[in-house]
Amino acid sequence: MDVQLGKVRFIRGENEGKYPFNHSVYLEGEDCRIVIDPSCGLQKLSDLKQKDGVDQVWLSHWHEDHIRYVNLFTDCTLWISERDFPPLTDINVFLDWYGLKEGVLRELWEKEMLEKNNYRPKKEARFIKDDEIIDLGSLAVQVIATPGHTPGHLSFFFPNEEILFLGDYDLTSFGPWYGDLYSSIDQTIKSIHKLKAIPARRWIASHNTGLFEKNPGKLWDDYENVIYQREEKILNFLDEPKTLEEILSAWLIYGKPREPKEFFEFSERALVGKHIEYLEKRKKITLDRNKYVKI
Repeated sequence: MDVQLGKVRFIRGENEGKYPFNHSVYLEGEDCRIVIDPSCGLQKLSDLKQKDGVDQVWLSHWHEDHIRYVNLFTDCTLWISERDFPPLTDINVFLDWYGLKEGVLRELWEKEMLEKNNYRPKKEARFIKDDEIIDLGSLAVQVIATPGHTPGHLSFFFPNEEILFLGDYDLTSFGPWYGDLYSSIDQTIKSIHKLKAIPARRWIASHNTGLFEKNPGKLWDDYENVIYQREEKILNFLDEPKTLEEILSAWLIYGKPREPKEFFEFSERALVGKHIEYLEKRKKITLDRNKYVKI
């Protein structure tokens, strides 16, 4: 069910906001109406455009499950962090940022983006600045830079309503995603800490539960601890030297092979790769004759 919270409306996404949908947010300013991350569902967004009106589209970041129906609003100004705009300008940049190499998987992703997600390159946007205070007349918005998930991921705090929009720091049991080419585990941890410290009374996340009317409390720690649990699994698996392919075949992130195979194999490789890079940087493992060894 959608919930009106003062001038902020929580719009529940299809399938409880699970990928490839999300929960959207609608803002009613004095002279403009805004939808954040238009991917809750085609019917809801079509109704919103027709009945309530939309003047601007804000994006928390560049991922496909947040831009899915952005083309419904071609007559609206697009707002996004400058750091996250490049993938929206060219399908090849989009695929590059996911770290997709030339081959079958990249071709599958391109087909998916063009046909199912209706990807169309964007020529211009209004860039939202870090820590910017946006005055919508009857509604104030504080921009919170929360990189890590993506370089330009943004969260939004509405101080009068005491509502914090978390975006994809979604407090799900799966934990954070930081598998893109320009994602960062370090920055993800810092962003979680930053969001946890903001004095909100309600929290809106992009997926699953969506609206938290009480402090998520222990969920913050559980969410962050998934990062350390993943790392521990990899280190424990390296009781003996292992190749990258041996590590990947253990399915330490997802627990077991899942379908669609191409998607989950890619995701496992992306997250494991980030952890290996992070462990090497902190000199906890090293590569010796094509095998990773604990130091």
